[in-house]
Amino acid sequence: MAKLRVPFLDLSNAAEADKEGLTMQAMAEGAPLIYGGRIGADDLVGMPDLLRRVPGGYMASDVKSGRGKEGGDDGREGRLKLSYAVQLASYVDILERLGHSAGRRALVLDVRGDEVEYDFAGSQSGRKLWGRYEEALADARSILAGRTVPLPAYCGACKLCHWYTVCLGQLESADDLTLIAGLRRSDRDGMRERIPSIADFAAVDPGEFISGKKTVFRGIGADRLRALHARAALLKRPDPKPYLRTPVSLPICSVELFFDVEVDPGRDVVYLHGVLERQGSDERYVSFFADEPTPAAERDAFAAALAYFADRRDARTHYYSKYERSTYRRLQRKYPQVCSPEEVERLFDPARAVDLYGDVVMKATEWPTRDRSIKTLARYLGFSWRDPNPSGAASIEWYDRWCTHRTPELKQRILNYNQDDCCATRVLLDAIRDLAVGQEM
Repeated sequence: MAKLRVPFLDLSNAAEADKEGLTMQAMAEGAPLIYGGRIGADDLVGMPDLLRRVPGGYMASDVKSGRGKEGGDDGREGRLKLSYAVQLASYVDILERLGHSAGRRALVLDVRGDEVEYDFAGSQSGRKLWGRYEEALADARSILAGRTVPLPAYCGACKLCHWYTVCLGQLESADDLTLIAGLRRSDRDGMRERIPSIADFAAVDPGEFISGKKTVFRGIGADRLRALHARAALLKRPDPKPYLRTPVSLPICSVELFFDVEVDPGRDVVYLHGVLERQGSDERYVSFFADEPTPAAERDAFAAALAYFADRRDARTHYYSKYERSTYRRLQRKYPQVCSPEEVERLFDPARAVDLYGDVVMKATEWPTRDRSIKTLARYLGFSWRDPNPSGAASIEWYDRWCTHRTPELKQRILNYNQDDCCATRVLLDAIRDLAVGQEM
């Protein structure tokens, strides 16, 4: 809000019981910009971050710590996010019912300060998103009325939820299909009448459901069904072990680097570049830390990390997912004086760098685990993080407190967590090198 540098009516600290009335009064009086208000109509309630007066009425906006579109890195345009669209559409719906809407459009003010418009009437994709909102609203009403009882499903976001243990227990008791890595809720919902559990899936012949390249299950092709079936069978073996689907080349170099970055999306700052350097049996951890959440500190840490890599051109770098590469491309665009785009591309050239997640784990391996996160796989292999609550989200919270309190223990906790992530990547690489092709280890 400070970056907007425009006057606004601040209702964020108003009592919850008074907030909706104050918001309605402000819109009736034509307040240009309302922050932290609350709107409601019929059975709908919304708390948009911003309500902006425009010709014809008010337009809702939400401030997001992520990008306004997904898949928009590396020069691509990206597409509107469904989760954002449903939330924004609910605000539009309420404003329409109140007679204060300026049309079926809303804005996301994203982490980069960009205003991304969600137009629900001006394009086919926008109208489709409005339809998805109406479906979601109907589902929510059906759940509240008791006509629909939703089933839990396992996904990547589960580990951040307070209900994780409860839901996971239900899923394990039901032998739920979403505990198969890569099998989504929508897949499960389409399969469960014919294949209700992992054990049932492991016992069937997948060919019964396949015709050419298609299957009887919507959204699941023949090859994917066979892959999911193989994972179900692996999970149900008495002593399951990981294996390679296809051979991989992971040559041993004299110097091997294991690389991980930490990013605070709320501040839009890359605050840590960590590298575990291995030469034979010797290892050392190197870090480049932004002590201040400022562009200067971020730039200096980025420059120092690049200089470190430049001094080790013959080393082989390993990282887990393309996030590091996307982050460095973004930093280069942000600080073009530090390096050129070509320098970043050379750093991540497949001849000297390996994305263990995208290029190895996902393409060539199978694991008896419910997901393929680095923490899941490294823990399966016996590795333990020193921190009792290791996660990227926790590291962001520690950095937020570091920026305020500057206690050495907080900084060390961040560094320990990052170092352990790098060590986990090394543990995984070594294990993959020992896997056999087409059979259990």
